[in-house]
Amino acid sequence: MEHPENSEEYKGLVVNKGIEQPSSVNPYLKRKPKKRQLSVAEFVEGIMKGDVTILSQAVTLVESVKPEHQAVSQEIIEKCLPFSGNSIRIGISGVPGAGKSTSIDVFGLHVLEKGGKLAVLAIDPSSERSKGSILGDKTRMEQLSVHPKSFIRPSPSAGSLGGVARKTRETIILCEAAGFDKIFVETVGVGQSETAVHSMVDFFLLIQLSGTGDELQGIKRGIMEMADGIVINKADGDNLERAKLAATQFRNALHLFPAPESGWIPKVLTYSGFYNLGVKEIWDMIDEYIDFVKGNGYFEYRRNAQSKYWMYESINEQLRDSFYHNPKIEAMILEKEQQVLKGNLTSFVAARSLLDTYFEDLK
Repeated sequence: MEHPENSEEYKGLVVNKGIEQPSSVNPYLKRKPKKRQLSVAEFVEGIMKGDVTILSQAVTLVESVKPEHQAVSQEIIEKCLPFSGNSIRIGISGVPGAGKSTSIDVFGLHVLEKGGKLAVLAIDPSSERSKGSILGDKTRMEQLSVHPKSFIRPSPSAGSLGGVARKTRETIILCEAAGFDKIFVETVGVGQSETAVHSMVDFFLLIQLSGTGDELQGIKRGIMEMADGIVINKADGDNLERAKLAATQFRNALHLFPAPESGWIPKVLTYSGFYNLGVKEIWDMIDEYIDFVKGNGYFEYRRNAQSKYWMYESINEQLRDSFYHNPKIEAMILEKEQQVLKGNLTSFVAARSLLDTYFEDLK
């Protein structure tokens, strides 16, 4: 566009056009072509070869809530299922600050010295407000995270029951198909996650602390009954005597509980994850437990019970999703919520009305 100042009216005044402005996009920038989505056969082949990049992509599909990703992931899981079930699954829980991540780093290196491969599925609590997770467990597993025979996957709990990632069980299947013969499942350790983890592992290890006040606070019936082994961390230096005292208190408490279904009497040991003391004894205990339950048939019985439990859990999840994504329910639910808040309806009547509408729509 010409400047108006250059017209005949303004003789003697000249305004130059100026410099042409360059494009805001770098002309030398080469756009990367969009990555092609692997086929189910390519996913399965990569997983079977132990390719951790393809395994990570498959786990991402499993965790995705997109229906198209779910369909692909379920097909991958079905094809990997015949090659799973050949690992030892260990659940590791404990209060925040008990040293779970540091202990897993030490435990993992000890296990890998004997050979085989290790997968660590670390569950990170998701914020109820922002729905986000830090996913920073790898930073506390410095040695294990760079080990060629380990695979560490932090996953958000995504609001699922007890803080255990919704798809952890499916991830275990994929890891086993990829040749990982030891699986660690680290839980949030806030008290409710233990039931869900207990239902997907062979050995449940509870990490406790001493010298933090009343040790009896750690003796909670529910979690103690689930533990196949209890270990007191940070048993070193000035804390050694307190750790031994705490171990004695836990042993006495275990005598008050009924005998476990497996017939195994849980042991209480002390160790120091930081100084790598007493770690061999913990793994001797786990090996002894696995031999014991395989010998009396409880190992297979527990695996079968877990499969049945997860079938019902999957039914519950599918029903919940189907209910909340039903168009009629989506249209009604806010209105019913407002009526409950105003006191025009009770919570139970509102729920009954929504369920009746849902079941009527299914007919």
